[in-house]
Amino acid sequence: MAEPVYRFALHVASSLLRSLAVELDVQNFHHVPSGGAVIATNHVSYLDFAFVGVPIARTGRVMRFVARKEVFDHPVAGPLMRGMSHIEVDPYGDPHAVFVHATRALQAGEMVFMHPEGTISPSFVPLPGKTGTVRMAIAAGVPIVPAAVWGGQRLVTKWRPKNFQRHVAVTVRYGEPFHPDPDDPKLATKELMERISVLLDEAQDRYPQQPAGPHDRWWIPAHRGGTAPTYTEAAARLEEMHAARRAAREREKHARRQRRRGR
Repeated sequence: MAEPVYRFALHVASSLLRSLAVELDVQNFHHVPSGGAVIATNHVSYLDFAFVGVPIARTGRVMRFVARKEVFDHPVAGPLMRGMSHIEVDPYGDPHAVFVHATRALQAGEMVFMHPEGTISPSFVPLPGKTGTVRMAIAAGVPIVPAAVWGGQRLVTKWRPKNFQRHVAVTVRYGEPFHPDPDDPKLATKELMERISVLLDEAQDRYPQQPAGPHDRWWIPAHRGGTAPTYTEAAARLEEMHAARRAAREREKHARRQRRRGR
């Protein structure tokens, strides 16, 4: 049975999807196992967690989300995330703490939700995966369930204004669980992203809605005739943003050291 805070958050997320009349289509849900597992998806929307989490939570399962530090720092979202025992990851912090927390949850039979890319892909083409997802599954001895999410970018995504329109179709498509090769996490991560990409292609091929016109093709990847940034363009801009964040973090560390010396 889900904890009280989890039940409250589920109610809020379900209410949001109902208020937007999201046409959520969950495909191949039978691939989701009853025991511990890592659910790994592509990342196109800030609401991907709700599209994936709500259907699973409705079955009575508890799923822990791995989310960036900025989410936990939010005055409203932060207390909720901690109250639900979700897992905070600081890209510039200690990755071991995240690994230990997630592995314990998996060994306890819970599910952990991961975006192997680590960030939203503004080109809507999956970025290279990080090995943490595979390493967690290997350490806990649980399978990975690859999945694809498509359509949520039309509501809220990176580099675009929010547009909470109603009756947007969102597809969540699950693939077969698999146990990654423990001897080569990098190769296993590549295999995971390939599986996710195949599922994403299938979800896009069967997506039931089309752009309203030329102005509305921004949510379609460039290689499918859309006007989203190309993979290369998006990757270059993301690297600029990450470099700026790293520089800002180093300035903060330097300022803290200077203040300590001045005491």
